[in-house]
Amino acid sequence: MDTHKLAVYCKVIEQKSFTRAAEILLLSQPTVSEHIRSLEEETGQLLLNRLGKEIRPTEAGTILYSYAVKALHLLEETRQALDQYAGMLSGRLRMGAGTIPGTYILPKEIGRFKKEHPNISISLRIAGSKTIGAEILSGELEMGVVGARWKEPGLSWQQLFQDDLIIAVPTTHPWAGKKEISLKQLLEVDFIIRDHSSGTRLVTEELLEKHGLNPAKRKIVAEIGSTEAIREAVKAGIGVAILSSRAVEEDIRSGALATVAINGIQIQRPFYLITRKKLSLSPLCKAFIESLT
Repeated sequence: MDTHKLAVYCKVIEQKSFTRAAEILLLSQPTVSEHIRSLEEETGQLLLNRLGKEIRPTEAGTILYSYAVKALHLLEETRQALDQYAGMLSGRLRMGAGTIPGTYILPKEIGRFKKEHPNISISLRIAGSKTIGAEILSGELEMGVVGARWKEPGLSWQQLFQDDLIIAVPTTHPWAGKKEISLKQLLEVDFIIRDHSSGTRLVTEELLEKHGLNPAKRKIVAEIGSTEAIREAVKAGIGVAILSSRAVEEDIRSGALATVAINGIQIQRPFYLITRKKLSLSPLCKAFIESLT
């Protein structure tokens, strides 16, 4: 089978759309459709179901996708291994990260690594921790750095960094002038939270449960999908939020936000490197991980 056609097929599956796959691959939609038609003709199987605007694989298509991902990964690994043997690191690394590591930590690390290895390219996808984990399992990403850990037997975990979480409050809030509050008081104020896939949200809810408090009893006034939007919501006086100290460092320094401590509790979370179990990493991925550790 032609590896280029397999790559196109995998992108259609991952994007669930001919149009989006064509845009990403810089191909015309008729070209993408022709590649899929050619694969179906070659395999003698219907590979895709067209359900309205969404594309989903048939059972045969799912089988082909799983093997195509492995084959393309192995081919890329082979190319990188030969380049490494020749004394240079090359290829493309597709990685993902949660909001905090993806915004405040990894860009500097990627820039430093790229200076050392100018022939490589790295794409960084920023999304919720569980979204990144799912895309590593599907083969869309090779590695990720996230701020939460959950039960997922298909992933391996390695702690990399540490992060401090703080309570950010509007400067006009009654807590703004206090040094500390009790953990129970978090249930008494208007609270802004991240979406379900957020590592910050998972860690916060685990902390409350650990101390016998039900996270569902918080007075949640907004659920927002990005840390930056939550920062602005807190500044606007909508409520308080638990955020990474890295994300609000400048706001605290400039006086745009205030912070208050929790009596006797320091909220910390590790950031984890996650990869897919039983899948050998490319030389490029291995080298980047070594640069982080």
